[in-house]
Amino acid sequence: MVPPPPGEESQTVILPPGWQSYLSPQGRRYYVNTTTNETTWERPGSSPGIPASPGTQRSPVPPTVNGYHASGTPAHPPETAHMSVRKSTGDPQNLGSSSPGKKQSKENTITINCVTFPHPDTMPEQQLLKPTEWSYCDYFWADKKDPQGNGTVAGFELLLQKQLKGKQMQKEMSEFIRERIKIEEEYAKNLAKLSQNSLAAQEEGSLGEAWAQVKKSLADEAEVHLKFSAKLHSEVEKPLMNFRENFKKDMKKCDHHIADLRKQLASRYAAVEKARKALTERQRDLEMKTQQLEIKLSNKTEEDIKKARRKSTQAGDDLMRCVDLYNQAQSKWFEEMVTTTLELERLEVERVEMIRQHLCQYTQLRHETDMFNQSTVEPVDQLLRKVDPAKDRELWVREHKTGNIRPVDMEI
Repeated sequence: MVPPPPGEESQTVILPPGWQSYLSPQGRRYYVNTTTNETTWERPGSSPGIPASPGTQRSPVPPTVNGYHASGTPAHPPETAHMSVRKSTGDPQNLGSSSPGKKQSKENTITINCVTFPHPDTMPEQQLLKPTEWSYCDYFWADKKDPQGNGTVAGFELLLQKQLKGKQMQKEMSEFIRERIKIEEEYAKNLAKLSQNSLAAQEEGSLGEAWAQVKKSLADEAEVHLKFSAKLHSEVEKPLMNFRENFKKDMKKCDHHIADLRKQLASRYAAVEKARKALTERQRDLEMKTQQLEIKLSNKTEEDIKKARRKSTQAGDDLMRCVDLYNQAQSKWFEEMVTTTLELERLEVERVEMIRQHLCQYTQLRHETDMFNQSTVEPVDQLLRKVDPAKDRELWVREHKTGNIRPVDMEI
């Protein structure tokens, strides 16, 4: 509000007690009753309820109380928005606050499920809280149409669904590793059983030694696979299964907390709408009584106007109080949304990193198992290189020979 400069109306016209004149930022004069906080474009008369210039054309601006027109929207002089929420500020302190000198009417905002957003036509792009990242805290404020039906899904609900899906994927990975462990255990069991098979047990010589080592290598390999399966269980499967055991319970608490804030916000919004309607009714009543006063002046009509003015003022105060409570609730919801979505983002990064580390552990165990398996066949390779059929034959002949006298021709 700008005080009138010297030489203007305030110096030539005496206003009734309690009234002051000001200039709006657009240069238009308006009047404020410092006692009742009533604002009006028309210069007030010397007596309450009597127009300053009877017979002149009435201002198209409807009567106002506490800065509110009969429609329930803010009056022009204060030029403030009573229910605008700007996520773009990134400062919860400023959410829903009024800013003198900036006209933000109801047409400049849209309300989606009781949450107030800037209208796309007036603010097509908003400043992001984390502009260099595709962060959860910037892109899940509104609702999204449910592809499975005609309803909508809240942005926060989508984030919760992703978290729960991630938990399910983690569980399924653990089950997959468990199946891998069963295969290893069954394979080790079959190798151990085969190593005890008596087939070709009577092979002799260096080849027999190599064959015996082949069977022993199966037992050694079975032991390697048993150790591999045990490490898979303790170092991969179990951590995957037990990571965030109470995750679903924690997510449910988080969901209930945000849902409670949304319910409170909806309740505050309903109170604002109710107070807005009450103010409209009081303003209409005041306007009607003011018109009656212009037609017929009487003490009773003046008393009715005073009473209607008090009720209208009270209705305006109630609306401002409801709007303030709504903005407080929305600010609290905004703060909790930012905090919670960032926490969900952190949890998702932590989950992915945890799974990555344990899958790296799986591949490391596989490499170690392959290395140990290779070590079980190295003795076999060594013995196979020593196989000497001539030596084997010599040893066998020495052991089993029956004599070195060869037969001769029969003589007559």
